[in-house]
Amino acid sequence: MKLRQALDNCRTKIRNFDTNSLRFKLWAYFFLFAVCLMAALWLLQTIFLQPYYQNMKKKEILRIAHALSTDYSQSEDFDLDDLIIEISTTAYKNDMWIFFQISDGSSSFLITPDMGSSSAFKKFPEAMDFMGIVAQMVTESPSGSIPIITKNDRMNYGLNIESEYRPNAVLCISTPLTPVESTINILASQLIIVTAASLFLACVLSLWISGRVTRPIFAITRKAGKLAVGEYSVTFDGGHYSEIQDLASTLTYTAAELAKADDLQKDLIANVSHDLRTPLTMVKSYAEMIRDLSGDNPQKRNAHLQVIIDEADRLNLLVNDLLLLSKMQSGVETMQVSRFDLKESVSSLLNTYAILEEQDGYRFRLLCQEETVMVEGDENRLKQVISNLLNNAVRYGEDGRDITVTLEPLRPGSGLWSPSVPVPDRRQRRRGPAPAQKGDLLQLCASASPTRDPASPPRSWSTSGTATIKSAARAPAPCPGDPGWVCPS
Repeated sequence: MKLRQALDNCRTKIRNFDTNSLRFKLWAYFFLFAVCLMAALWLLQTIFLQPYYQNMKKKEILRIAHALSTDYSQSEDFDLDDLIIEISTTAYKNDMWIFFQISDGSSSFLITPDMGSSSAFKKFPEAMDFMGIVAQMVTESPSGSIPIITKNDRMNYGLNIESEYRPNAVLCISTPLTPVESTINILASQLIIVTAASLFLACVLSLWISGRVTRPIFAITRKAGKLAVGEYSVTFDGGHYSEIQDLASTLTYTAAELAKADDLQKDLIANVSHDLRTPLTMVKSYAEMIRDLSGDNPQKRNAHLQVIIDEADRLNLLVNDLLLLSKMQSGVETMQVSRFDLKESVSSLLNTYAILEEQDGYRFRLLCQEETVMVEGDENRLKQVISNLLNNAVRYGEDGRDITVTLEPLRPGSGLWSPSVPVPDRRQRRRGPAPAQKGDLLQLCASASPTRDPASPPRSWSTSGTATIKSAARAPAPCPGDPGWVCPS
């Protein structure tokens, strides 16, 4: 029963084995390379060994013949004794018979590698006759040389040497061809052991390398699955390879950015829900008051209807802000980036609040130590940002009604500018004046709490509009590492 279950498990693993996986392909390519290498070694050491050996012998004979003929034909200071010494050395080192004969008959000699031995003395007449035949063939050849011929297990070559300094000569070279069959058999027996050991080591090494390469990739894949289901706290490890480390670093950065985006989305949904619920509650409450209380009183009824109209207008602004945010995120709404004076833009915007100064006693001031603040951005969107700040300050500021807009560097020497408006929380009013809060405009908008005095007229403000302006106010290429929405050129 256990054996059958083990066989079933084995069949299942075979059926589910992924031949397209990186680990399998790395192993297969490495093992295939080892097989091809062993196959090439077998071909060179067995089938092609004898042709390769003969080809090397031919090249050796031609090289020696060219060297000796050059020394005889082109040397002005020729010494026959030196030539004999050179031929003797060459014959001994390369196991050759070398026959040299000057055409005028002044000199003729044959040198073998074992001159002086008894075996050489016995073979010398035979060798002399054989080399004489080769020399006769060279003499009778129209081209002055004969091609390399193989006879009696020897490779033979001869040529006629012409010289302008001395008489012509005939050079004949003969070298034995050693049988390689026994060598091939020895190599084959060794190659069997070498091939088996090489393929085994290649298999083990390829499995280890493929596992080492794919292990961090599998770990990244598992963690990416967690990232896909919303677990943004995961970190990725790239292992020992630079490319995978770069991928892991990118995914870790992506996870952090997704976590930020998720937090912003949650904040946006919570704020939008609150902003939508407040005017809807007011609309419902005043509609019930008209139905139950003020229906017969035209003055109260009109006042209550005006509240409903105002809250409906605010709902319309919320919806428009959400539509604008969606367009900008999808790329339909683009920013019109230009270079402009931020100080002048803020000044012109404050002029539009002159009616509040006349009717309600507000006082608006602009503080900026620089004469001009040249920046690049979408001027209309940035005005909308600052207008949102001012509206929040009007609605939720202190009773003093002094509103100051300050233009100052976000950080000393950073080159980034941030408008700020002190907006204390009404919840701190009972505990005394709240200190002015400074920061970039988005943080200020978020800190302007929409809580109100029960006796004050009902008002609401748009957090979704703040999110929309956040997207609109960002410069196309923000300065690295800074959350500022505009960067001076």
